[in-house]
Amino acid sequence: MVYNNVVVTVKEERDIDEVKSLLLEQTRLSRLEPGCERFELYHSQSDAKVFILVERWSSAEALDQHRLAKAYVEIYKPKVLPKVDRTPYPCALLEP
Repeated sequence: MVYNNVVVTVKEERDIDEVKSLLLEQTRLSRLEPGCERFELYHSQSDAKVFILVERWSSAEALDQHRLAKAYVEIYKPKVLPKVDRTPYPCALLEP
């Protein structure tokens, strides 16, 4: 299991609505990909420029394939990334 959380901060306030729309479409498409077990999009209530992607993939290979799929190569990489600062947080799930 691979857990990947990404904090995305929109650089220009005027781009918030466009980035939100693009991330919603990316989320929809990513959920359809093989190996995607969780793909959630959150929008901060305290800072409108901040979005958080919470992802769970069945394997590293599934995450690698995601980075070759339409959601990533046609939406996220060319349309979202130029308008945001991005901080990925690969994670390990801790359970008691």
